[in-house]
Amino acid sequence: MQTYDWIVIGAGITGASLSYELTQQGYSVLLLDADRNPPSATRFSYGGIAYWSGTTDLTRQLCTEAKIIHQNLSAELDADTEFREIDLLLTIAPESNPETLTAAYANFATPPQFLTIESACELEPLLDPNGIAGALTVKHGHINAEKTAQAYIQAMQRSTGTYTIATVTQLLKTSVLTTEGEFFAANIVLCMGGLTRQFLKNSGISISQYFTHAEIIEIPSSSVQLSTLVMPAEAERFTLEANASRDDAIWDQPGQEPTPAILDAGAVQFRDSRILIGQVSRTLTDPNAAIDARQSEADLRKKISRVLPKVSELPGTWQHCLVAFSGDRLPLVGKIPGHETLHVFSGFGNPLAIVPPLARRFAIQSKGTPDALLQQVSLERFTKNG
Repeated sequence: MQTYDWIVIGAGITGASLSYELTQQGYSVLLLDADRNPPSATRFSYGGIAYWSGTTDLTRQLCTEAKIIHQNLSAELDADTEFREIDLLLTIAPESNPETLTAAYANFATPPQFLTIESACELEPLLDPNGIAGALTVKHGHINAEKTAQAYIQAMQRSTGTYTIATVTQLLKTSVLTTEGEFFAANIVLCMGGLTRQFLKNSGISISQYFTHAEIIEIPSSSVQLSTLVMPAEAERFTLEANASRDDAIWDQPGQEPTPAILDAGAVQFRDSRILIGQVSRTLTDPNAAIDARQSEADLRKKISRVLPKVSELPGTWQHCLVAFSGDRLPLVGKIPGHETLHVFSGFGNPLAIVPPLARRFAIQSKGTPDALLQQVSLERFTKNG
């Protein structure tokens, strides 16, 4: 019988960072994932770290901690996370009011600064000046999220952690049944992103966590060079999430779409010249819902062509993953009420800016020191027990 202090299910950036931080507290940890290279939100992440975007005491504190962690993480993990600071360009559509949008960002920890059309095009020469009314800019952290997750896993394995590829078939109170056998632990934590709700439902537990089907185009390599990370100033995703989470019951009904899909046109290039173009976000209640990839790709290319026409023409492949979210843009972190050995670490709206500090705080609190900040993101505000 194999027994651990903690079993962590899901080896994306959430599970990888949490597993590592738990080993740093001296725990024996088993990290499980069904696939070594899944088409996950980590795999298709833009890699942006919006540590400038805190608007409350809670988010500003987490963003401040995240910046310090990311600046030192490559050295700590003895692996290159590809951390850098880049210019974020938040493009303003021709029909939008630049003054109104600039004012909307005024309460952020570091408010983005307005750029004229000419200045924006100087910063990002690939922009079409006819497709914008200006832009907002701010320094933005950036990593390769997939390489960072791998670095966390490798560091965890060098400590007191074990990484096993196995599909979890059943969740029990102090163990999990998998395709590789049964594993026991004092505590089990789910870091399964968009699959978390359905997985827990199969075990008779209901939590108010949701997911979008996020769709992007991946361009494996290109001689075209983006100078910035480009995103729209008026991102529709957060409105979509708010609307989609109003009726929790609909998420237990297959084949539903709580709110219409949106398309936030953006693009980012990594150090290896890979480019991601995105993204369509759909709230379909079935994690395995069929999506018209051809139409989605056509819509993505049409929308991005208004801002970055040269990028829209590059050959690439349509990709899809699930992205978890909650009803209030804060994550779900901690014990599931009524299930003392089961925990959740999911639903991050700004993951790369808050996952690392929350993983560290979670691990430290598990030693017995209560953390008032973690109480603000606990499941008690949403969870319903099955």
